Amino acid sequence: MTKLQEPKYVYMGGGLRSWDEATLHIGCEAVTRSLNVFEGLKGYWQAAGPFGIVQLRYHYERLRRSARLLHIPFDTTFYEYQGALALLVEALLEPDRDMWFRTTLYAVEGHWGEDTVADLVITGYHQEMRAPDPIALGVSTWRRSPDTSLPARIKAGSNYQVARLARMEGRVLGCQDMVLLNHSGRVAEATGSCIVMVREGVIYTPPATEGALESITLDIVEALAKSMDIPFARRPIDRTELLVADEIALCGTLAELILVTSIEGLPLNGEAPLLRALQARYFRAVRNIEPHPFVELSVLNSRKAAGPGA
Repeated sequence: MTKLQEPKYVYMGGGLRSWDEATLHIGCEAVTRSLNVFEGLKGYWQAAGPFGIVQLRYHYERLRRSARLLHIPFDTTFYEYQGALALLVEALLEPDRDMWFRTTLYAVEGHWGEDTVADLVITGYHQEMRAPDPIALGVSTWRRSPDTSLPARIKAGSNYQVARLARMEGRVLGCQDMVLLNHSGRVAEATGSCIVMVREGVIYTPPATEGALESITLDIVEALAKSMDIPFARRPIDRTELLVADEIALCGTLAELILVTSIEGLPLNGEAPLLRALQARYFRAVRNIEPHPFVELSVLNSRKAAGPGA
C-alpha cells in the first residue's frame, strides 16, 4: 500500500495551518463536483546553495488560465502567490531534499457557478535529489476527453479521472504509466505527463491540439534540445508510430524526464542516447549547474535556504 506524505503544515485560508486542520466542507463544490484547478511546481537545491522553484511565473499564469476557463475567481496577485509559497517553504524545507508543490484553487462557496468563492491551498512534499527510475509504458483503452467535453488545456482535478482509470489498468499489465489516445486514435499524453519520442534522430511530441496539456516542462525540454542541436518537432503521432520509436520519455513537472524501457511490452533502446543526454542537461539547468536562459529559477526567501548539507 502506498504511504502518502503528510507534511506538518499546509497553506490554506491565507496562512499556515496544520495538515489535520486543512479540510473542506462536505457541501462545497470542490467536494461535490470536483471543482478545482491546480498547478504542480518543483523546487530544487541550487549548485551555489539557495533553493529555487522552476518557472514560477509560468505556473501562476497557467493557473489563472485554468481558473478563467472554469469560471473560478482568482484574484491572488503573482507576488501574493509567490509569498504564500515562500511561507510554506520556510516551514517545510529540509537540507538535501528537493520539493514538489501543489497549488490548488478549491471552490469553497457557491452553487452551479453562482457566487463562487475559491481558496488557494498549497501543499508541499519532499523528494530525493536523484533522477527518476525508467519505466515500462502501455497504451490505455481509456481516451483523453476532447476540447468540447473536458479540455486538456484546463489543469483541473476532474481531468485526472481518466488518468486514474488508466493507471489502474496499467498496474494489471505491469506498466508504471499508460498512454492516453485521443478520440481520433492518436497519441495525446500519458496519465500525468507529456510524451516525447525519438525517430531517426528527431524528437517528436504531440501538440496541444491533440489533447495534450500545454506543458511548461515540455517547453523547457524543447528549448534545451534546440540548444543541443537536437531537432525537435510538434506533430500528431499515431499509436503504431509510438510502437516503433527509437526512444521514448515522459516529461512533466513531477515526472521531470522519465526514460521508458518498453512500450506495450516491446523493448526500447536501453541506452536512449538522445533522451538520456537531454535528461542530464535538464537537471544541470534546474540546479543552475549549467544555466539556460529559458529556465527561470525563483529563489524564495527562507532562513533554511543555506544549501544542501547545511
